[in-house]
Amino acid sequence: MDQQKLPKKNPLNAYAKFSGIAIQMIVIIGLGSWGGVKLDEKYPNEYHIFTLICSLASVAIATYMVIRQVSNTSNK
Repeated sequence: MDQQKLPKKNPLNAYAKFSGIAIQMIVIIGLGSWGGVKLDEKYPNEYHIFTLICSLASVAIATYMVIRQVSNTSNK
């Protein structure tokens, strides 16, 4: 009987993939926070509300993207 050989998994590929996800998360949160600071500079307010909203939104977006990418990776 013919047995199909499964491709050998390289741990370096997993490290590269997950470090890319971490960099992507840092960039998303950084850009969101920077955008919030710039909005607060342009439209000043007492509580820096734009920084808070943009920072929290960027964390939510980054978390969603990480979960989606990890679940896609685990399904393969």
